[in-house]
Amino acid sequence: MYSERVMDHFMNPRNMGEIPDADGAGEVGNATCGDIMRITLRVEENRIVDAKFKTFGCAAAIASSSMATELIKGKTLDEAWAVTNRAVVEALGGLPPQKVHCSVLAKEGIHQAIDDYRVRHGMQPGGDEERHAP
Repeated sequence: MYSERVMDHFMNPRNMGEIPDADGAGEVGNATCGDIMRITLRVEENRIVDAKFKTFGCAAAIASSSMATELIKGKTLDEAWAVTNRAVVEALGGLPPQKVHCSVLAKEGIHQAIDDYRVRHGMQPGGDEERHAP
């Protein structure tokens, strides 16, 4: 049912926990399945230098959170914003169709954490395309 990478990130999650005094935090949930995901960020010079997660949910939700934090570490805020749920699914080697919503939660958690950072620093929230729209 799950790929080896999904099982690896579920059994050995990367970046689990919470950054104390995080520069940005996002929390998202899915009322249908009950998954709740919190992503915290440490940002230096517009680059994500650390990302951590806390997830209450199934194996796919935990693996998606773990992979999402791996994908955004070292990226600029705009590069991290551009990480899609499809990128998370592909990096995990696939998810069953009924579990793809977990990757969507991860992407939304990233967006909320970045928006939280931007608002805290007097910047306009949203991705690069949204901030520069006419």
